[in-house]
Amino acid sequence: MYSRILFPTDGSDCADAALDHAIEHARTYDATLVGLYVADVREVGYAAPALSLERVREALLESGEQVLGRVAERAREAGVEVETAVTEGTPASEIIRHADERDIDLVVMGTHGRSGIDRYLIGSVAERVVRGSDAPVLTVRQESS
Repeated sequence: MYSRILFPTDGSDCADAALDHAIEHARTYDATLVGLYVADVREVGYAAPALSLERVREALLESGEQVLGRVAERAREAGVEVETAVTEGTPASEIIRHADERDIDLVVMGTHGRSGIDRYLIGSVAERVVRGSDAPVLTVRQESS
């Protein structure tokens, strides 16, 4: 049913909770897990104007490699074949593009479960991916502590 499962991550606790589901689906279906980190550098100049955009970009890309290293390690420990990629851009658009270009059968991702006015004004990456992806999307909410 699934041969390639995309796991987009930002390294957050919510994404980490979704990783367990992604690995379990990959193991169940003997699928390849494709880890993706999207470095979003769009607003760096506004948020930190004193910092060099190139230095921030490099730091984000390095962070992505570290996050995906942990994803790959956990997948391999579970006996799951894994590929990883770091890209730059708008997260939802890049996730959808990556899913299309890599023939992804399922996207498994975390959601912060935004509610109220924030959700209506801003939306979420997960919501945009659900609406725009041709592949099915499984969203996983972080457990409350």
